[in-house]
Amino acid sequence: MYDQILHMKKVTCVLFFLILLSCNSENKMKAEIEKTVVALDIVRFDRAFAEATPDDLPNLRKQYPYLFPAPDSVWIAKMQDSLQRVLFKEVGVVFEDSNSLDVELTHLFKHIQYYFPEQEAPKVLMVTNDVRYNDRIIFADSLLFISLDNYLGSDHEFYGGFQTYISKGLDKKYIISDVVSAFAKKVIPRPRDKTFLARMIYFGKELYLKDVLIPSETDAIKIGYDQAELDWAKANEEPIWRNFIEQEHLYSTSNDLNLRFLDLTPFSKFGLELDNESPGRLGRYIGWQIVRSFMKRNDNISLKQLLTIPETEIFKKSNYKPKN
Repeated sequence: MYDQILHMKKVTCVLFFLILLSCNSENKMKAEIEKTVVALDIVRFDRAFAEATPDDLPNLRKQYPYLFPAPDSVWIAKMQDSLQRVLFKEVGVVFEDSNSLDVELTHLFKHIQYYFPEQEAPKVLMVTNDVRYNDRIIFADSLLFISLDNYLGSDHEFYGGFQTYISKGLDKKYIISDVVSAFAKKVIPRPRDKTFLARMIYFGKELYLKDVLIPSETDAIKIGYDQAELDWAKANEEPIWRNFIEQEHLYSTSNDLNLRFLDLTPFSKFGLELDNESPGRLGRYIGWQIVRSFMKRNDNISLKQLLTIPETEIFKKSNYKPKN
């Protein structure tokens, strides 16, 4: 009995030491990230254009030539359009003060430069784009465009004609997560393998990237769920995975599976009565858990290495098996 107690004490001490070592390493990394110097040039072009007159156009065109491909007549008409004036006003109300967003962006790019030191901080331009929600974030070379008119709040009157599953993502709490999604397209190679499994894990890499770059954000925000949807996905992870296996989806190359389980839709499509209860993009959620399982078992792999590892290799080495 004494030997057992002594053994238990030794194990407890080792575990305590490992936890302490892990905490010290994590705290050191956080401190290094905070020390990373990022000088973001953030421009409220939306405000400059809203306050401009036709006489100001030559100067705006000179300052931002990449924003003025059309002739002056187009921009003058936009300045004078009554609906555009209302849009400018509403953006000005919701984003009267963008200081907190500036801080969040700076914090994000500290993380990006820590993990991707070759990535230069972009020039950030806050704009409006006629509520084209599919283009609300554009990360092009050294320019990052954030269309503020797509983040006025899910219940805003501008979004009254949108379906709920779309409008719920048009809230400023999703801006930073959406920026990471745009950044992911720059650093995660598209999978060569066209299987559903590879596509799931590709999106799983994007979500894991968010785990690392915006660690204080909730999982619900990262994937674009509300809490009830995230809880549903967690509670049903095992039957979802079992369904994918039983229906032989994993190695299918059918594009139909994108619409059913990967694309932005009101719910996932299993062809069962529970469909209406489910959130969309459950394939992405499963891919996320596979990547998390892989990284938990391969903690010697760096973030940049992970992003280039073939999806099939990640799956094989993940030992992914959701709990019943």
